[in-house]
Amino acid sequence: MARRSRRSESTTANSGAKEIIVNVSPREDRVAIIENGQLAELYIEREERVVGSIYKGKVVNVLPGMDAAFVDIGLEKNAFLYVGDILPGSEEEAEAVATEIEPGAAPPPHPPRRNGRRAGIKDVAKVGQQILVQVVKAPRGTKGARVSTRISLPGRYLVLMPDTDHVGVSRKIDEEAERDRLKQLAHQVKPQGCGLIVRTEAEGRGLDELKNDSEFLVKLWQTIQESAKG
Repeated sequence: MARRSRRSESTTANSGAKEIIVNVSPREDRVAIIENGQLAELYIEREERVVGSIYKGKVVNVLPGMDAAFVDIGLEKNAFLYVGDILPGSEEEAEAVATEIEPGAAPPPHPPRRNGRRAGIKDVAKVGQQILVQVVKAPRGTKGARVSTRISLPGRYLVLMPDTDHVGVSRKIDEEAERDRLKQLAHQVKPQGCGLIVRTEAEGRGLDELKNDSEFLVKLWQTIQESAKG
């Protein structure tokens, strides 16, 4: 079925005793064929939601001129991995990219460094290399998905960011006293070797609620790591 505009709309066409009803919504297209007042056929096409999904991919092409690599993650088109979306090699750079963002937003590209210089894609990605990535931008048209090695796992109140040591609070929480309180709680529940971002939904919540969320996210990350070894 041809992809149409993602606006929500409905269209009805009549052909004798046959009626065709087309409904287009942001995430789903539906076509119903009515014959003599009865539903004869129904077609449904859903738009695949991949943003936030985590894949174990394989680097299939490295393009030094673009400072990027293409990664096969099992989708129709190979994913695009920019050098700035590869996990930095130092703690200072990890904190620089662990900005206080809401889940689903991609961190700004921040090129890693090697021996004090800006690293190129050939320094950090090799053809055939297996790599764990997260989709930060959905595929569109002829372009594949954009992926990052900076994994972020959103929970109810927290976002777990493995391989960083950053603790932050959503900028949507603007009361300074509440920000300070939540940041102190986040430090208390922060797992070793991981960073945490406190989500807007955590406003007014206590230590036990944040602790439970943190423990759940750690178990989820451990499960993902175990699955990636297979």
